[in-house]
This record gives sequence, C-alpha cells and structure tokens, in this order.
Amino acid sequence: MVDLTIVSVTFVAVYLLQTILCVWLEAINIRHLVRNADKIPDSLKSVIDPGKLSRMNAYTADKSRLFLMRKVVFDALLLALIVSGFLWRIDYGPVLWESSLVLGGIIFFLMVGAGFFILDLPFDYYHTFAIEEKYGFNRSDLQTWVLDHAKGLVLSAIILVALSAPVLWVIQISPNYWWFWAFIIVSCAQLTILVLYPVAIAPIFNKFNPLEDEVLAVKTVNLLNRAGLKAGGVFQMDAGRRSAHSNAFFTGIGRTKRIVLFDTLLASHTHDEILAVLAHEIGHLKLGHVVRSYVYGQVVLLAGFYLTHTVMNWNLPYMTFGFSASQPYVALFLLGVFWQRLGYLVAPVYLAVSRHFERRADEFAADLLRNPEPLSEALKRMASDNLPNLNPHPLYVCFNYSHPPIPERLSLLGKWTAADTPAEVCGPEAPPVGKGGE
Repeated sequence: MVDLTIVSVTFVAVYLLQTILCVWLEAINIRHLVRNADKIPDSLKSVIDPGKLSRMNAYTADKSRLFLMRKVVFDALLLALIVSGFLWRIDYGPVLWESSLVLGGIIFFLMVGAGFFILDLPFDYYHTFAIEEKYGFNRSDLQTWVLDHAKGLVLSAIILVALSAPVLWVIQISPNYWWFWAFIIVSCAQLTILVLYPVAIAPIFNKFNPLEDEVLAVKTVNLLNRAGLKAGGVFQMDAGRRSAHSNAFFTGIGRTKRIVLFDTLLASHTHDEILAVLAHEIGHLKLGHVVRSYVYGQVVLLAGFYLTHTVMNWNLPYMTFGFSASQPYVALFLLGVFWQRLGYLVAPVYLAVSRHFERRADEFAADLLRNPEPLSEALKRMASDNLPNLNPHPLYVCFNYSHPPIPERLSLLGKWTAADTPAEVCGPEAPPVGKGGE
C-alpha cells in the first residue's frame, strides 16, 4: 500500500484533480448544450435546420457519455493499481525481470500497455459500432476493426520497445546525464516517424493513390506554386472504408512530404472548397506553425526529461508506492502519469496557442485565395456532415479545443476584407498572396 507522504499526497491530489476537472467540464458542457439546444448560429442557418441541430446535440451527448464512462473506469483502475501495490507484484513476479534493467523495463511497459489496450477494446467497439453506426458515420466491419487493432497493437509494441530500450540503456550507463541523451533519442525517433509515416506507417492501415481527379490535381499544383511550396504528390486516401468523416492534411517532411485528401472529402466538397482547406494547411507551413509547434514540443520534452531525472534521484517516490528498489522504469511510468495529469491542468495555455495558429491559417487561406467564401462554405459543409457541437461551453473550449469552434471561425472569415476583388480560385491568372496572410 502507499505510504502517506508529501509525494503520495501530491500525486493523488493532482491525479484526482485532473479527473474531477475533466468530468466537471464534460458536465457543464452538456448542460450548456441543453440550454442552447435550439440555438443555430446565424452563420450556419443556411445549412443547419432544427432537425439537424437536434442530431448534432444528440451525437455530442452520446460521445460525452461514453467518454465519461471510459474516463472514470480507466482513472479508477489505474489509481487502484498504483496505490494498492499491484504494480509491485507485476514488477517483481518473474525472476527474469530482475536480471536486466532494459529487459525488465520493456516487459513492465508491455504488460501495463497491453492491459489497458485490452481494457479499451469494449469502449472503442461501442464507439464504432454503436455511436458511429447510429449516426451514419461507421463504414467499417468487424474484420477491419479487428485487423486495425491488431496492427495498431503490434506497431505500438515495436515503437515502445524501440524507444524504451535505448532510454533505459542510457539511464544505466550515464546516470547523471541520461536525461539529455534520452531527449536526443526520443527527438530523433519523432523525426524518423515523421519521415516514415507517409510511406511506411500510414499505408499499413490505408491505401494512398495519386489524385484521380486530374483537374483538381492541376489546381492543387497551381495553389502550391502560388504559395511557393513543393510536395511529393497529391494523394487520395480510402478513408471511406472506415468512416464517413472527411478531412485533408499535409504529412511527412522533406522528400516524403505529401498532400492527402480523404475520399469522403473529394466526394462531398467542391473543388474550391477542397482548395480552401488545403490553403489553410499551407498557411500553417508558410506561417511557421509546424516548426514552432515542433520546437515548443521539444522544449517541453527536454524539460520533462530533466525534471524526471531530478525526481528519480530521490528514493522516497519508490518507497512511497511500494517498490523496495529504485527501478528507473517504475519512475518513468509513475512520473509519466503525473506529467500527463499536470499537463491537462495547463492545457489552456498551449491550446490557446493552437487556436491562434488556426485563426491565422484561416486568414492566410482567405488572403491566398483572395476570397473567404470557399473556406466558409467548406466549414459549413463540414459542420453539416460531421455533426460537431456548435455551442460548446467557453471553458470547455479552453481545456479541450485545439481549433476554434466552427461558428467562431466563420465569424472571423466574415470580417475578412481585401482591396482586390475575388479571383477565380487557383486560376492560372490568379493574383499573388494578399498581405494580410504574410
């Protein structure tokens, strides 16, 4: 059992505070949804009717209830495992684990990860085949769902071993400076995944083919040329095999950089709307959001490793949670849980930055196209098709939204002005990028 020390009290207090805050935010968001159940934002009245709004609200409520159930079950079980000393029995069961720090750590992480992976399967199944099916989004079958999770499990295990083994090794050979070398290892691994994702990882789950619509492909190249960007190609992804949700994104870096369009997006949006969505993504690249977000993440990662190294030098955390010896992988696990909980409490800071980036990317898209209407129409269509919450509670947005709510984005685009008259989207004689997006 856990001893009552400043370490255990602080850990449990932060843990429970995050859980309570998360549950409370879901509750006030649902109450806010109920109070505004018949409120359609003016900017969406042309595409959303009362029936559609009711469906949106029901979808949000169903997802929220599932999230709350999953959150409470996972948080209660994990805390029980930690405070009961059960992790001590996992760690010191087989004698083999005590023979090697690296092997012991890998087995420990795999055991805990596999346990929670299995626990999550019923929740994911219900989300896919109950909620998504109910609202017409699910297009997957049981075989595809099982294969996806089997592939995900193997891939996650490979990544976990590939990361934990070298990190535990540097802890062993360089106890005073391992935090720096661990940062280098994880940072390089992140870059490697970014490079390999479009060509080696994503194709495990989906098929990527060159854009079949030749006219749209030419317009996309024109748009990239006007923005001064190059990509490894424009591809369409068979997302429609699993879900009716639509999206578009840039992926990869360097030679593997490419543009990916969901086939559902191609089927439901006009060329101008698709190009507007791509212009938004181009804005993130041109305005340095991708690089800045990566740099911010690396600073946090480095600080996290250094703080973890500092705390690991204390013996009290191990003794507090029932471990009779100072096993580094135990500290990495416990502190990982603690940093994740603490991170949620400061989420409004980095999410505010993310929402600012999204607003700037919307402005950039309007300037690049000399017309805000294509992006506005794309957002309206996404709202109608994807059933998002149109009236989220402002505090819930602060803690959970990386993008501004769609009505807010439409309001911003509605205020866009330019001296030039709107030009044909991505036409060969289209004017250059407007000053407001630079």
